Amino acid sequence: MEPILQISDDFINANTNFKELISVLKIGFSSDDIIVPQRHHHDFTNPETGVDSTLLLMPAWHAGKNAGVKIATVSPENYHFELPSIQAIYILMNATTGVVKATLQAKSLTVKRTAAASALASSFLSKSDARSLLMIGTGALSTNLIRAHASVRAIDTVYVWGRNNKKSEAICEALKEEAFKCIAIASVEEKISEVDIVSCATLSKTPLVFGKYLKPGQHIDLVGAYKKDMREADDEVIQKASVFVDTPAGINESGDIYIPLQTGTLAKDNIKGNLFTLCTHKTKGRTNDNEITMFKSVGHALEDLVAATYYYNKFTNE
Repeated sequence: MEPILQISDDFINANTNFKELISVLKIGFSSDDIIVPQRHHHDFTNPETGVDSTLLLMPAWHAGKNAGVKIATVSPENYHFELPSIQAIYILMNATTGVVKATLQAKSLTVKRTAAASALASSFLSKSDARSLLMIGTGALSTNLIRAHASVRAIDTVYVWGRNNKKSEAICEALKEEAFKCIAIASVEEKISEVDIVSCATLSKTPLVFGKYLKPGQHIDLVGAYKKDMREADDEVIQKASVFVDTPAGINESGDIYIPLQTGTLAKDNIKGNLFTLCTHKTKGRTNDNEITMFKSVGHALEDLVAATYYYNKFTNE
């Protein structure tokens, strides 16, 4: 039996072309052949930090081709241990024989596929001439979201805000060789009313994006707030925007959608579409330059399987 390949974060980071990854994700979301059961989502107590951790099991398979499962934990207080909040591994298998083909360190796999999914949504939902981006959050996703968005739109200016301004400055330093300018800012309010795209990736339990600051034509990309009691945007954002999600199942997982549904601020019928309907052209994306659009991502096992296959093929030169 062939040895199990081990694909590292270093390989994934060195071999990501966002245009390619977005393209294969678009094909995946256009397909009816990839089966994705509901993921397991379990919170468990964390006595050392006093804040629950979450265990996620995310399976998917493409019959006759590949199958896989991601095992991930999210521990919001990991900064106390100088560790990323997300820890994960992906197991890629031959869908016919069940033989394990590879394991992938899933920290980079997750942030790359998440950023690519947001950029895929942006290709349908942001204005085609979008030039500026505000990045809220300074975690591992931030540089990837910025690069991914810049791969589908001609971004020339990026602003970065985080609770720790030194981290914002470090993000800009990491991106200094890119074609766009990157500027750390002291408050969200400084630039949120000026930019074309707002991307937010945090673990905030209270809104950071407020509808009162939005202007016609903006696209709002919400990537964090993965639990029902977390929110990155307030009700006014929901009321002003055309709302899209990554998958239908996502409406029950994040407070950005779940809470407005419970309070009546948002009706299910008013959710315009998701990545499946956008990629198959069953729903339209942006309809005019004055429309405010919002995309809420919670992640999907299809993204993991497609991305794992993409990196496996690069690793084996297939």
